[in-house]
Amino acid sequence: MKTNTIYVCQACGYQSAKWLGRCPDCDKWNSMVEETDAVSSQDISLLHAVEVDEDIRVSTGINEFDRLLGGGAVAGSVILIGGDPGIGKSTLLLQACDRIASAKTKVLYISGEESVKQTKLRANRLGAVSKELYILNETNVEIIKSHIEKLKPNVVVIDSIQVLFTTSLTASPGSVSQVRQCAGILSALAKNNETALFLIGHVTKEGALAGPRVLEHLVDAVLYFEGDRFTPFRILRAIKNRFGSTNEIAVFQMASNGLSAVDNPSLLLLAERPKHTSGSVVVVTIEGTRPLLVEIQALTSPVAFGYPSRRSTGIDSNKLSLLIAVLEKRLGFNLSSFDVFTNIVGGLKISEPAVDLGLIVAIASSFKEKIVNPDCVVIGEVGLGAEVRRVNQIEARVNEAEKLGFKQCVLPKANLKDLTLNSSKSKMELCGVSSIEEALKIVFESLPTGRQGGK
Repeated sequence: MKTNTIYVCQACGYQSAKWLGRCPDCDKWNSMVEETDAVSSQDISLLHAVEVDEDIRVSTGINEFDRLLGGGAVAGSVILIGGDPGIGKSTLLLQACDRIASAKTKVLYISGEESVKQTKLRANRLGAVSKELYILNETNVEIIKSHIEKLKPNVVVIDSIQVLFTTSLTASPGSVSQVRQCAGILSALAKNNETALFLIGHVTKEGALAGPRVLEHLVDAVLYFEGDRFTPFRILRAIKNRFGSTNEIAVFQMASNGLSAVDNPSLLLLAERPKHTSGSVVVVTIEGTRPLLVEIQALTSPVAFGYPSRRSTGIDSNKLSLLIAVLEKRLGFNLSSFDVFTNIVGGLKISEPAVDLGLIVAIASSFKEKIVNPDCVVIGEVGLGAEVRRVNQIEARVNEAEKLGFKQCVLPKANLKDLTLNSSKSKMELCGVSSIEEALKIVFESLPTGRQGGK
């Protein structure tokens, strides 16, 4: 056992091997604080000789949550969950703790933001009343460490990492140095005791996880809640996962008794889709390994004064501007005197290019007041020359659309040869297109309604 002494800036977390009067990173004076860490040497092992228990994962009792984690929480792993206030972080983990404890697994829930009685009131509302669930109200990490070493739980939840502090530092709880040091202590403890550790993290006003960036590198998985807290849908996305797939998502619905998993999110997202309204198009996006059918809505409105507005929800604004420029330049749409608004229904955020063609069709539908065939889904990436390019995982997308009853699919012509569907059994009409103009001719109903726009 040996010690390692470093100096850490309390303002920005900068580390130095020697004391400095002014931090070279943030230029603050007298902000460097000495820290001493105990470093133990481990024996070197051959990787192939290391034995791994097949039951190393702990099921949370929530199938969607387990799938997101790669089959459950790995013993000794550290999982960071972030999201806006009130979106459901504490709710999800309290429900998971109750189900884990009900399976005769020892669980410790540490609440630093609520008293034990307040947590019990919330647990009663959620139905989390397992007799095997332990709870502790504490923010001192040294005391928390002693309780964990004494109880030896299989799963520990910290709510939240920003309120903890260690007496070895003089900085206030939530500061860069406190968050980094407390997370480091708990992470080492979890790995030494093979305890699955869940950390709830606050977010900044920009939506990023609060605290030092090193916190995300320290943990094994980073999960992030998305969605509007005023709507019932919640998307839990895996940003980082050392023991499972990244970019995977789990879909939940918030109710009075907590979060419930949504087994078929596509069906739920399309439940209130208007079928006879212009500007509405169904697209198929891939989230991790799961195909999702979502509705894209577009609205074009003449500019009353000033410059036209371009606003989007769930779609990158730069992508929207680019596709509008393609419509104007290549197809002659006069959108320079129209405001354009787009929305992904359900609070999803989509960045993959496979929804480009659907977004173009939705804008054109609203602009020309033509209704898109309600039984049609649109798939394809759009290039600057108005060409429609191939996308990946086309068969999974088409199969999901057919499963939900859609009868027509507009897709890149280059993807047709990738499909191995049984044409004798399939009721899906596959329409391969190589340009935006071809796609628009297919998706619109034969008789336009209302005003005509463009050229």
